[in-house]
Amino acid sequence: MFSASDRTGNAPWPIDVYPDRLAPIIRNGEDGPEIVQVRWGMPTPPQHLKTQRDPGVTNIRNTASPHWQRWLEPGHRCLVPLTTFAEPRGKGQGNQWFAPIADAPAFFAGIETRGWRSVRKVKDGETVDDLFGFLTTTPNAEVAVVHPKAMPVILFRPEDWQAWLTLPWPEAKNLQRPLPDGALRTIESGEEMPVC
Repeated sequence: MFSASDRTGNAPWPIDVYPDRLAPIIRNGEDGPEIVQVRWGMPTPPQHLKTQRDPGVTNIRNTASPHWQRWLEPGHRCLVPLTTFAEPRGKGQGNQWFAPIADAPAFFAGIETRGWRSVRKVKDGETVDDLFGFLTTTPNAEVAVVHPKAMPVILFRPEDWQAWLTLPWPEAKNLQRPLPDGALRTIESGEEMPVC
Protein backbone atom coordinates (compact mmCIF):
# COMPACT_ATOMS: atom_id res chain seq x y z
CA MET A 1 0.00 0.00 0.00
CA PHE A 2 1.12 3.61 -0.42
CA SER A 3 0.03 6.90 1.08
CA ALA A 4 -1.33 9.95 -0.72
CA SER A 5 -1.93 13.52 0.48
CA ASP A 6 -5.60 14.53 0.47
CA ARG A 7 -5.99 17.73 -1.59
CA THR A 8 -9.79 17.58 -1.72
CA GLY A 9 -10.28 19.85 1.29
CA ASN A 10 -12.24 17.06 2.97
CA ALA A 11 -14.90 17.31 0.26
CA PRO A 12 -17.18 14.24 0.36
CA TRP A 13 -16.54 11.64 -2.30
CA PRO A 14 -19.45 11.11 -4.67
CA ILE A 15 -21.29 7.80 -4.26
CA ASP A 16 -21.98 7.58 -8.00
CA VAL A 17 -19.63 8.93 -10.66
CA TYR A 18 -20.82 9.97 -14.11
CA PRO A 19 -19.04 11.41 -17.16
CA ASP A 20 -18.33 15.15 -17.01
CA ARG A 21 -18.65 15.23 -13.22
CA LEU A 22 -16.01 15.40 -10.51
CA ALA A 23 -14.50 12.18 -9.20
CA PRO A 24 -11.59 11.38 -6.89
CA ILE A 25 -8.30 10.28 -8.40
CA ILE A 26 -4.80 9.65 -7.09
CA ARG A 27 -2.20 11.41 -9.22
CA ASN A 28 1.46 12.36 -9.00
CA GLY A 29 1.82 15.71 -7.21
CA GLU A 30 4.86 17.83 -6.50
CA ASP A 31 5.37 16.10 -3.15
CA GLY A 32 4.28 12.59 -4.14
CA PRO A 33 0.87 10.98 -4.71
CA GLU A 34 -2.13 13.20 -3.99
CA ILE A 35 -5.90 12.70 -3.90
CA VAL A 36 -7.85 15.32 -5.86
CA GLN A 37 -11.31 15.70 -7.39
CA VAL A 38 -11.12 15.96 -11.19
CA ARG A 39 -13.64 16.17 -14.04
CA TRP A 40 -14.21 12.86 -15.88
CA GLY A 41 -13.58 13.17 -19.62
CA MET A 42 -10.24 13.73 -21.35
CA PRO A 43 -10.01 16.09 -24.35
CA THR A 44 -11.60 14.67 -27.49
CA PRO A 45 -9.34 14.17 -30.53
CA PRO A 46 -9.99 17.23 -32.74
CA GLN A 47 -11.04 15.16 -35.77
CA HIS A 48 -14.00 13.84 -33.76
CA LEU A 49 -15.35 17.23 -32.69
CA LYS A 50 -18.40 18.38 -34.64
CA THR A 51 -18.74 21.75 -32.87
CA GLN A 52 -16.70 23.89 -30.47
CA ARG A 53 -18.22 21.91 -27.58
CA ASP A 54 -16.02 19.07 -26.31
CA PRO A 55 -18.02 16.53 -24.25
CA GLY A 56 -14.83 14.67 -23.33
CA VAL A 57 -13.64 11.08 -23.76
CA THR A 58 -14.21 8.83 -20.75
CA ASN A 59 -12.38 5.66 -21.90
CA ILE A 60 -9.12 5.39 -23.84
CA ARG A 61 -7.97 2.28 -25.68
CA ASN A 62 -5.79 3.27 -28.63
CA THR A 63 -2.60 4.32 -26.86
CA ALA A 64 -0.77 4.32 -30.22
CA SER A 65 -2.73 7.45 -31.20
CA PRO A 66 -0.61 10.63 -31.17
CA HIS A 67 -3.51 12.35 -29.40
CA TRP A 68 -3.10 10.09 -26.34
CA GLN A 69 0.66 9.55 -26.41
CA ARG A 70 1.39 12.99 -24.89
CA TRP A 71 -0.36 11.85 -21.69
CA LEU A 72 1.09 8.36 -21.23
CA GLU A 73 4.17 9.14 -19.15
CA PRO A 74 4.04 9.06 -15.31
CA GLY A 75 3.40 12.80 -14.93
CA HIS A 76 -0.05 12.27 -16.47
CA ARG A 77 -1.03 8.92 -14.96
CA CYS A 78 -3.56 8.43 -12.21
CA LEU A 79 -5.49 5.80 -10.28
CA VAL A 80 -9.29 6.01 -10.13
CA PRO A 81 -10.81 4.20 -7.12
CA LEU A 82 -13.75 1.90 -7.74
CA THR A 83 -16.07 -0.43 -5.92
CA THR A 84 -18.35 -1.24 -8.88
CA PHE A 85 -18.65 -0.30 -12.54
CA ALA A 86 -21.31 -0.62 -15.22
CA GLU A 87 -21.42 -1.67 -18.85
CA PRO A 88 -24.50 -0.93 -20.99
CA ARG A 89 -26.57 -4.01 -21.87
CA GLY A 90 -27.95 -2.45 -25.04
CA LYS A 91 -30.53 0.10 -26.05
CA GLY A 92 -33.29 0.31 -23.47
CA GLN A 93 -31.88 -2.56 -21.38
CA GLY A 94 -30.06 -0.55 -18.72
CA ASN A 95 -26.66 -1.41 -17.28
CA GLN A 96 -24.99 -4.53 -16.00
CA TRP A 97 -23.00 -3.79 -12.86
CA PHE A 98 -19.79 -5.57 -11.92
CA ALA A 99 -17.82 -5.75 -8.67
CA PRO A 100 -14.45 -7.29 -7.87
CA ILE A 101 -14.61 -10.71 -6.19
CA ALA A 102 -11.74 -9.72 -3.89
CA ASP A 103 -12.63 -7.59 -0.89
CA ALA A 104 -9.71 -5.23 -1.40
CA PRO A 105 -9.04 -1.81 -2.94
CA ALA A 106 -9.23 -1.61 -6.73
CA PHE A 107 -8.36 1.16 -9.18
CA PHE A 108 -8.87 1.93 -12.85
CA ALA A 109 -5.59 2.77 -14.62
CA GLY A 110 -6.16 6.37 -15.68
CA ILE A 111 -4.54 9.31 -17.41
CA GLU A 112 -5.05 12.95 -16.55
CA THR A 113 -4.25 16.46 -17.71
CA ARG A 114 -4.34 19.73 -15.80
CA GLY A 115 -5.55 23.20 -16.73
CA TRP A 116 -7.24 22.21 -20.01
CA ARG A 117 -9.26 24.98 -21.73
CA SER A 118 -12.41 23.86 -23.51
CA VAL A 119 -16.15 24.33 -23.84
CA ARG A 120 -17.68 21.38 -22.02
CA LYS A 121 -21.16 22.90 -21.83
CA VAL A 122 -22.30 25.72 -24.08
CA LYS A 123 -24.14 27.45 -21.21
CA ASP A 124 -20.87 27.61 -19.19
CA GLY A 125 -18.68 28.82 -22.06
CA GLU A 126 -14.96 28.12 -21.93
CA THR A 127 -13.71 26.61 -18.68
CA VAL A 128 -10.30 25.50 -17.41
CA ASP A 129 -10.36 22.04 -15.87
CA ASP A 130 -8.23 19.20 -14.64
CA LEU A 131 -9.49 16.14 -16.55
CA PHE A 132 -9.12 12.36 -16.43
CA GLY A 133 -10.15 9.22 -18.26
CA PHE A 134 -9.18 5.59 -17.88
CA LEU A 135 -7.76 2.92 -20.14
CA THR A 136 -9.70 0.02 -21.58
CA THR A 137 -8.56 -3.30 -22.97
CA THR A 138 -10.03 -6.57 -24.25
CA PRO A 139 -12.70 -7.93 -21.88
CA ASN A 140 -12.40 -10.89 -19.57
CA ALA A 141 -15.08 -13.61 -19.59
CA GLU A 142 -17.54 -11.86 -17.26
CA VAL A 143 -17.53 -8.52 -19.08
CA ALA A 144 -17.42 -10.07 -22.57
CA VAL A 145 -20.95 -11.45 -22.09
CA VAL A 146 -22.25 -7.87 -21.93
CA HIS A 147 -19.55 -5.88 -23.74
CA PRO A 148 -17.53 -8.07 -26.13
CA LYS A 149 -15.22 -5.26 -27.26
CA ALA A 150 -13.69 -3.75 -24.11
CA MET A 151 -13.43 -3.49 -20.34
CA PRO A 152 -11.65 -1.01 -18.05
CA VAL A 153 -8.07 -1.71 -17.04
CA ILE A 154 -8.39 -2.57 -13.33
CA LEU A 155 -5.46 -2.87 -10.94
CA PHE A 156 -5.76 -4.83 -7.67
CA ARG A 157 -2.17 -5.19 -6.50
CA PRO A 158 -0.22 -2.41 -4.70
CA GLU A 159 2.83 -3.17 -6.83
CA ASP A 160 0.74 -2.53 -9.96
CA TRP A 161 -0.55 0.77 -8.54
CA GLN A 162 3.02 1.87 -7.91
CA ALA A 163 4.15 0.66 -11.33
CA TRP A 164 1.32 2.53 -13.06
CA LEU A 165 2.21 5.79 -11.35
CA THR A 166 5.98 5.55 -11.84
CA LEU A 167 7.26 3.30 -14.64
CA PRO A 168 8.13 4.61 -18.13
CA TRP A 169 5.43 3.86 -20.73
CA PRO A 170 7.31 0.97 -22.46
CA GLU A 171 7.04 -0.94 -19.16
CA ALA A 172 3.76 0.44 -17.82
CA LYS A 173 1.88 -0.40 -21.04
CA ASN A 174 2.01 -4.07 -20.01
CA LEU A 175 -0.61 -3.23 -17.37
CA GLN A 176 -3.14 -2.46 -20.13
CA ARG A 177 -4.58 -5.97 -19.95
CA PRO A 178 -7.87 -7.61 -18.93
CA LEU A 179 -8.45 -9.03 -15.47
CA PRO A 180 -8.23 -12.80 -15.22
CA ASP A 181 -11.51 -14.62 -15.82
CA GLY A 182 -13.37 -15.04 -12.55
CA ALA A 183 -12.04 -11.82 -10.96
CA LEU A 184 -15.43 -10.05 -11.20
CA ARG A 185 -18.96 -10.86 -10.19
CA THR A 186 -22.16 -9.47 -11.65
CA ILE A 187 -24.53 -7.54 -9.44
CA GLU A 188 -28.11 -8.54 -10.06
CA SER A 189 -31.02 -6.11 -10.10
CA GLY A 190 -32.15 -5.35 -6.55
CA GLU A 191 -28.92 -6.57 -4.96
CA GLU A 192 -27.27 -4.01 -2.70
CA MET A 193 -24.14 -2.57 -4.27
CA PRO A 194 -21.01 -2.03 -2.21
CA VAL A 195 -20.03 1.57 -1.56
CA CYS A 196 -16.68 3.24 -0.98
